[in-house]
Amino acid sequence: MTTVPAGGEELPIGRAPVATYALIAINTIVFFLLITFPGIVGASSYEEVIYAYGNYPYDILCPSTFYRLFTSMFLHADLLHLFGNMLFLYVFGRGVERVLGTGRFLILYFISGIVASVFNTLSIIFLPASALLSKTQALIYPWLVPAIGASGAISGILGAYFLLYPRAQLVVFFYFIPVTMPAYVYITFWFLFQLLMGVFAASISGIAFWAHVGGFVGGIALLRYLVDERRLAAIKLFARIYYNLF
Repeated sequence: MTTVPAGGEELPIGRAPVATYALIAINTIVFFLLITFPGIVGASSYEEVIYAYGNYPYDILCPSTFYRLFTSMFLHADLLHLFGNMLFLYVFGRGVERVLGTGRFLILYFISGIVASVFNTLSIIFLPASALLSKTQALIYPWLVPAIGASGAISGILGAYFLLYPRAQLVVFFYFIPVTMPAYVYITFWFLFQLLMGVFAASISGIAFWAHVGGFVGGIALLRYLVDERRLAAIKLFARIYYNLF
């Protein structure tokens, strides 16, 4: 079963969520630019770009390749991968950025992405290779498999949204059937799915579920240090009166 969040609550207050829109634009431009002209970064194919700039688990321990924790956040395997991540960023990023402001939102985004990489590395250290790699990669040394995508950072945004907008109504499509549910219900099930897949099914998917878990936990942990309590109280009052969100 495939679930896709199609829309949430965006409070019409404060500045426009420029960082959210900018990240969507940059990710989209980077994908189409590099898949069409990989030579601009000295590669002969997009696959070579992924292996050059994707995030390897050992990068968090190697200062000379630490930059790949960031470059990997702007690479996506295919158009569906890009669309899914940008949809989640659009749905959940706008509301979080309106509360935090652009600068703090970007701090949350990128640090959550780094925490996601840490969790991915820890999963490789403590779990057997058979639980980490897809069947097509079963013979590949797990430390040499690059991870790409913005999903770890976006998972941190989901963690923040979970705390900031628990009662916001999301329109979720179960295949083509729209269902409206509170954000805390959807995100709770999303997180449990990532956790269960990380434990039981990562070996048949090739998806770094533990990175999603780590990003989500990172977003929740970071929010308390980044949110302006007075601004949040004013937003909650506004939302309670006009939108019944809290």
